[in-house]
Amino acid sequence: MNLPTLDVPGLLRSAHLNPKKKLGQNFLMDNAALQRVVTAAEIQPEDEVLEIGAGLGSLTRHLSQAAQRVVAVELDQQLVPILQQVLAGMTNVQIVAGDILEQNPAELMQSDQYLVVANIPYYITSAIIRHLLAASQKPRRLVLTIQREVAERICAAPGDMSLLALSVQVYGAPRVAARIPAGAFYPAPDVDSSVLRVDLYAEPRIPEAQLGEFFTLARMGFSQKRKTLRNTLAAGLGCKGDAAAEMLHAAVIDPQRRAETLNLDEWRQVTDTIGPRLKQLRKPVEPHPS
Repeated sequence: MNLPTLDVPGLLRSAHLNPKKKLGQNFLMDNAALQRVVTAAEIQPEDEVLEIGAGLGSLTRHLSQAAQRVVAVELDQQLVPILQQVLAGMTNVQIVAGDILEQNPAELMQSDQYLVVANIPYYITSAIIRHLLAASQKPRRLVLTIQREVAERICAAPGDMSLLALSVQVYGAPRVAARIPAGAFYPAPDVDSSVLRVDLYAEPRIPEAQLGEFFTLARMGFSQKRKTLRNTLAAGLGCKGDAAAEMLHAAVIDPQRRAETLNLDEWRQVTDTIGPRLKQLRKPVEPHPS
């Protein structure tokens, strides 16, 4: 069934509300763009979908048509009554008023093969991705409408890697599934967006038991972008440069390389070789993406 375009400005006016900049409220309202998001998600009739930042329900309505069950989380309490009104009659939608960062996705979803489909605020993109990938029960797939530059950074190849890209790619394969112009939103943001799709692996590419060591070493490596791994690891490990170089040679990594040039297999070599020494040199952080 084709859905009429939701009158986002009219709904806000009727409730005497304005979009909140501090919450990054740019409501995706163009039906063609919304359909591109749903298409990118490849939702099956038996799927459960977690939507973050449901807003006024523009995307939620389309998700309701495609999925068996939708859990729509919305932080802004003032939007919840409008959301309930817009979604009235859609019995497969559960609205959760609250902050997704304070929610355990595993407790919201009944299936362990759920999808996350969301238009998320730019300012909190990294925190939301980190929260989802650190969840006790991770989704099968993420489909997120985010700032175009951030999506491209997450999909980067060795040579242009970042800690964010590495943190996502260790869990799944990211790709840009669609582009969405700023004019598809109300109000229009300053930049265009992309629909980022991440299909998660059954297991991370770094063994679970080593993720703490992996993220500790990766943070060290990316701590000073223009410096070589020899210098960044020496600073992070609290040892001399020669000692760090020796460890990197043992991992078959040139100490003069920079963190952004390593691929995941090379980071695994670094983790396998240097990770066991962290207990002697530095206590690892808890395993989660940065």
